[in-house]
Amino acid sequence: MKHLLTIAGSDCSGGAGIQADLKTFSALGTYGMSVITAITAQNTQGVDAIVEIDNTMVKAQIDAIFKDIAVHAVKVGMVSNREIIAQISKSLLEWLPPFVVVDPVMVSTSGHHLLKPEAKTTLIEDLFPIATIITPNIPEAEVILDRKIDDIEDMEEAAKAIYNLGPKGVLVKGGHLLGDAVDVFFDGTTITKFTSPRIHKTNTHGTGCTLSSAIATHLALEFDLLTSIRKSKDYVTKAIDCGLEIGKGDGPLHHFHHLYPSIDTD
Repeated sequence: MKHLLTIAGSDCSGGAGIQADLKTFSALGTYGMSVITAITAQNTQGVDAIVEIDNTMVKAQIDAIFKDIAVHAVKVGMVSNREIIAQISKSLLEWLPPFVVVDPVMVSTSGHHLLKPEAKTTLIEDLFPIATIITPNIPEAEVILDRKIDDIEDMEEAAKAIYNLGPKGVLVKGGHLLGDAVDVFFDGTTITKFTSPRIHKTNTHGTGCTLSSAIATHLALEFDLLTSIRKSKDYVTKAIDCGLEIGKGDGPLHHFHHLYPSIDTD
C-alpha cells in the first residue's frame, strides 16, 4: 500500500483541508497521514476563524512521519505565512519525497483570505520550484501572476507563465469560467486541455483539495502526470455529482461515491 502525506489546514466541518485529503487517500486505496499547518473554524457557509500552527511544530510533525514511515507522495495545501512555507520547503528538500503536489490555497470559496499577502513571494520562490505539479484555480492564478484571466487562451498563457516560476507542471483549473469545466495543463512543452461536463450542483466544498490529493495519490500509484490528472478529474466529477446534502451552504463532495451511494444526511 502506498503512503500519502497531506500538509494543510484542518477543516472542522470535514469537507475540505486535511479531512478531504485523508478521505481522498482512503477512497483511492492508499494510507493517509497529515501534518496540520492551521486549525480553521469553518463550515459549508464560510470560515469564521484561523489559528496557525507554529512552524517548529510543523517541522516536528514532518520529521516524525518521514523518519518512521515511507512517504510516496506529498500534497501541500493551506500554508498561510512565510515561516511555515519556508519550513515546509526546507523539510521537503531534506526528506525528498518522490512527488510533491502543491495546491496554492489563497482564498476560500466564501471569500476568506487564507494566505497572507506577504507570504505570496515565499510560496512562489520556495515551494513552486520543488513541486511536481501545482494546481491553481483561476482566482489563484490571477493572484500569482497579478493579471486577469478571462478565457481559455488566458489560461494557457497563465499556465506557461507559472511554469516559468519553477514547477515541473502546472494545471490551471477552469471551474470559474462558464460552460464545460476545462482545465489547462502545461509541462514545459505541450498544452493539454482536460474537459469535463459542468455539474450544476452546489456541493463543491473541498473540490480543489480533493483534486490535488487525488493527483498526488495517482502519482504515488505510478501513473504518469497526464493519466493522474485525467483519473483525478473523473473521480472529482463523480464526487461532485454525488455530493452530500450537508449544511446550509455549499455541501461537501461524496468522496466514497464508488464504494456506497449517497445516503440521507439529515
